[in-house]
Amino acid sequence: MRTISKKFLSTAAILSLVACGGSGADAGSVESAGSRSSSEQGEVRSISAKDKRQGAEAHPQLLQEFGGAYTGPQSAYVVRIGQDIAVQSGLGDARSDFTVTLLNSPVNNAFAIPGGYVYLTRQLMALMNDEAEMAGVLGHEVGHVAAEHGRKRQKAAKRNSLLGALGQIGAAVLLGDSALGKLGQEVFGTGSQLLTLRYSRKQEYEADDLGIRYLASAGYAPDALSTMLESLAAQSAIDARVAGRDARGVPEWASTHPNPVQRVSRAAKNAGKLGVSGGVRNREAFLKNVDGILYGDDPKQGVIEGNSFLHPDLKLKFTVPNGFAMQNGTRAVTINGSAGQGQFTTGPYNGNMTTYIDNAFKALSGKGQNISYGEIQRTTVNGLPVSYAIGRVNSRSGQVDVTVFAYEFSKTSAFHFATLAPAGRASVFSSMYDSVRRLTAKEAAAIKPRKIDVVTVRRGDTIDSLASKMAYTSYQKDRFLVLNRMRSTDSLRAGQKVKIVTY
Repeated sequence: MRTISKKFLSTAAILSLVACGGSGADAGSVESAGSRSSSEQGEVRSISAKDKRQGAEAHPQLLQEFGGAYTGPQSAYVVRIGQDIAVQSGLGDARSDFTVTLLNSPVNNAFAIPGGYVYLTRQLMALMNDEAEMAGVLGHEVGHVAAEHGRKRQKAAKRNSLLGALGQIGAAVLLGDSALGKLGQEVFGTGSQLLTLRYSRKQEYEADDLGIRYLASAGYAPDALSTMLESLAAQSAIDARVAGRDARGVPEWASTHPNPVQRVSRAAKNAGKLGVSGGVRNREAFLKNVDGILYGDDPKQGVIEGNSFLHPDLKLKFTVPNGFAMQNGTRAVTINGSAGQGQFTTGPYNGNMTTYIDNAFKALSGKGQNISYGEIQRTTVNGLPVSYAIGRVNSRSGQVDVTVFAYEFSKTSAFHFATLAPAGRASVFSSMYDSVRRLTAKEAAAIKPRKIDVVTVRRGDTIDSLASKMAYTSYQKDRFLVLNRMRSTDSLRAGQKVKIVTY
């Protein structure tokens, strides 16, 4: 969450855009060709003007949703490799047809949208161990667009009213009519986080196959996607083990895809079927470029530590109840749980808290509609002046309480929670409301960014000795092994390069 005030981002347009998918070609032509890429069939399909226009429209919104573009030296490298692999799809006739972006996001994710827009998060890049793995992930995402999986998903989403896509209490409650649908999309902001997570098993396998073929046609080792999937499966296992210590609710890339183990073996088998021996991995070049990349949360946007969110610049902290998870974004911190959902964000403030709360409800209500709320209550929390109000809305599945709980940090700045819970259960967030407080200067200064440090193994170094340098207090060895796609039985050799996470 950045320090500047931003209006709630409506993800409805983004979800609709990406769900349309494709480049205007018939998806059947891809499937009937046994998942052959267009370039292999001698076909180059120009990206339509409509797709370019819609992609350009969604691009700045996606940047806002995923932490903005990463500005480190790694960006140019990702752009070059991403454009090289995207061209293999035949969706455009030049590298310049594709806009590839490295995102400043601590979530393992990658996706592509119509118009030639391809995205990779710095966190997922840090998990990779060579250039071919990065090309494989980007190729997989481009494969979804090439096969027009989004168009098919849109039809399924219409049949299911998007309930399955959101999969939370707010979905069933809020998608019954336009005003509440907007509320659900804007409060929870999950639309763009879930853009690439709801394909069918068949579609995921087809995107894997296309990504593998793109790798081979670009001269990379075609088994690179399978090794990346192996690392991702291992990272998912660690995330599950530390659940409750790192309350990050949005799933990593591919978390709802087919069984990870089965998918790894399938990708490796299909890569072997191509009959391509060798292929470029470019490990040294990749490690040189990933060295120094930011890892985990960006303190400038706040950090998540266990169940707490801390922002060193804003000098504030709050803690979510047990059973709830958080996802930090540029405009807000999203809170999700089975008992309710919400966001912590800000808005323009001129010293009038009544106006501030009214504007917050209006932002949630949708154009031309309003949520009726009760009398504004006032109190203090940890020395901060607080104002709050609760509204109640009807839905097909019952009544829902909508709460705006706002804090005055100065005469010109305020922050608030916007939460949803089943009627009569708004108190589920009481401990969270009461936890908001200012950070001391010492506490704020103690929040430091983590980064990837590529080191050269020296004589006498062991996995245990290097793992002990990882900037974590728990699971140091496990994190080191996953980060380097190693097993505990592996041995290190002098001169070998490995990644560690340092401050």
